[in-house]
Amino acid sequence: MNRRSFLTTTAAGLAAGLAHPASAQSVPDAIQKLRPMTDGIQPITDGERRARIEKARKLMRENKLGALVLEGGSSLYYYTGTRWPQSDRTFAWVLPAAGEPAWIVPEADQERARQAIRMSTDLRAWKEDEGPYKKLGQALKGALKGAGRVGIEERVRFAVFDGLRKEAPAVEFVSGDPVTIGCRVIKSPAEIALLQRANDITIAAYKAAFTTLHNGMPQRELSANISAAYRALGAPGNAMIIFGKFTAFPHGSIQPQTLHEGDVVLVDDGCTVEGYQSDITRTTVFGKPTERQRQVWNLERKAQDAALAAARPGAACESVDAAARKVITDAGFGPGYKVPGLPHRTGHGIGLDGHEWTNLVRGNKTRLEPGMCFSNEPTIAIYGEFGVRLEDCMYITEDGARMFTRQSPAIDQPFG
Repeated sequence: MNRRSFLTTTAAGLAAGLAHPASAQSVPDAIQKLRPMTDGIQPITDGERRARIEKARKLMRENKLGALVLEGGSSLYYYTGTRWPQSDRTFAWVLPAAGEPAWIVPEADQERARQAIRMSTDLRAWKEDEGPYKKLGQALKGALKGAGRVGIEERVRFAVFDGLRKEAPAVEFVSGDPVTIGCRVIKSPAEIALLQRANDITIAAYKAAFTTLHNGMPQRELSANISAAYRALGAPGNAMIIFGKFTAFPHGSIQPQTLHEGDVVLVDDGCTVEGYQSDITRTTVFGKPTERQRQVWNLERKAQDAALAAARPGAACESVDAAARKVITDAGFGPGYKVPGLPHRTGHGIGLDGHEWTNLVRGNKTRLEPGMCFSNEPTIAIYGEFGVRLEDCMYITEDGARMFTRQSPAIDQPFG
């Protein structure tokens, strides 16, 4: 799907797709029987985070960066293990190419910050009447030692960047993507293991919730059942629910929907384990599928298979998209990104964010490497009829791509 905002696809998605938690009395038996699947999880160690910092510094030197600036978000968590929400009071981390990183924090929050920060003890608190930029500028001056460029991580807000460049007009500010993406796009074995657990939990949640399908079911009920399943399994998660002709819209519709015999059912999203995300879509039919539904579903599965086979080390990202798209266009859909057909990329990177760099899309010539992780989700959208998306995530190995989850074998067997 599109970026992690897909958890709240539209205003109706909030109302119909992401329901309030169900009461214990209303939770179906299949979900009440679920037990946590989070035992034995191994979090990312401080040693691995330190290795990430050293890799970042190596990439900084290669890209002639003297420092990197980050705010709260997934990259900050990736390097430090620190979670801090963004607010009007700037909380930032300055990683120099050499020397100790500095934390720039609001004075009112410095004691809480001392409890939260990791990977460095250099904490610099700014006062309300002076703002954060003098402290940030001083940290950069010390990091640069009079020379060098500064990388800005992609989640740093413009207001923070603007205040910083006014405080330090002689500094050249550039994108920090070569560092953060250069680190995060290749997953370690520990990250792969966390992603695997998140995917396993998602399948378990979907499988239990699919047993609750019934005629007249509103979207919100199925969504609530999936959320309840995630809670029972020990991992927070949500689901986007689409029924019938609205499954042709890849990211849902503003129209509330109820389930009827013969409707296509599309469920998409995932959960998080130690910050690592799953993203799985299952498409089935409530009742007996028509021949048309079977044919389109089978074509979609062939497209997913083609993407999986094409995702090998050294292959360009766009070649994976092309392989899946060719199956669909050869069957008379499209061409290209036109509907009816596959209107979006075949896949996106995944890790601490549900949608990360890099994408399996036309024009992306990035070469696949072992450790990269992607969704594999070609879609067939037929407006006025229905849509089918099969989405499993995969990781690249020396021998090719491997799915985290078993693919759906048939339209009436979403889990085998």
